[in-house]
Amino acid sequence: MITIDWQAFWLTARLALITSLILILIGLPLAWWLARTRFRGAVFVEALVALPLVLPPTVLGFYVLMFLGPYSPLGSAYEALAGTLLPFSFPGLVIASVLFSLPFAVQPFLSGFRSVDTRLLDASVSLGAGRLPTFFRVGVPLAWPGLLAGFVLSFAHTLGEFGVVLMVGGNIAGKTRTISISIYDSVQAMDYATAGWTSALLLVISASVLILTYTLQRRYTKTWLRT
Repeated sequence: MITIDWQAFWLTARLALITSLILILIGLPLAWWLARTRFRGAVFVEALVALPLVLPPTVLGFYVLMFLGPYSPLGSAYEALAGTLLPFSFPGLVIASVLFSLPFAVQPFLSGFRSVDTRLLDASVSLGAGRLPTFFRVGVPLAWPGLLAGFVLSFAHTLGEFGVVLMVGGNIAGKTRTISISIYDSVQAMDYATAGWTSALLLVISASVLILTYTLQRRYTKTWLRT
């Protein structure tokens, strides 16, 4: 009998949405700074942001687990305020997902901002617009395809996370069990039918999100070229 773990599915969807929204707040200013700065050390910041792309998820998960643990400043402060631990909790999963998905948001954001003609940005500033209005009125609209790609990639990537969420969140039903862990549990129980249907559902959702994103990007590009 096929029994898809819908509780894990909705928990994963909520985790992906929250992670993607946080990455917009963090990633947009960071990508804008990286695209506009002349600071020579920016290459080290960019490399640090991209580090999760090359680190094994279990390695990153271990360091995040130590960073959030009860003996770390952040972990002890959270325990004192909330009365619970960050590891093996949903807030801990959110922090881990933000760190792991950071390059999947920042790199498309950065590509989008770097594709904007700097003369337009400089003209906006020289005409009296401040840097913040220039960011919102010129930079963001012109870099929109890259910003959309970063949001969607970070969302889709979070949907399929396994190693990091398992290391940091464990496998607690209704609390930290994501859809990828649910698939792993089904395979371990030799319930291949449930694992297959759940994997197919995740595949269809991820592919649909990407197709929709690429379609919107193409339409935006054609509209922008016509204008």
